[in-house]
Amino acid sequence: MKQRKIPLRKCVACQEMMPKRDLIRVVKTPEDEIVIDLKGKKSGRGAYLCGKLSCFKLAKKSKALDRALKSAVSTEIYDQLEQDFIHVEDEFISTKEELLGEE
Repeated sequence: MKQRKIPLRKCVACQEMMPKRDLIRVVKTPEDEIVIDLKGKKSGRGAYLCGKLSCFKLAKKSKALDRALKSAVSTEIYDQLEQDFIHVEDEFISTKEELLGEE
């Protein structure tokens, strides 16, 4: 059986290449709204982050999301994303563990 190709993406904070499903996507929608996209299906310009809070903090400090999304991200949006990221991190980790259990 032929091996399936696993899509790789780079974390904008730590610059590490990882499988797409191991990363959390932050997307700038066509309505200029910046949100976390766990499914990876929303339309708009996306940037990927590791599922670690430390990577999010590094991205915030270095303004990596600003560059990746080609748009200025205000501190209020970063603060809101940080709260969302903390909430989503647990859900992301549990989903990843479920997928590993199925394989």
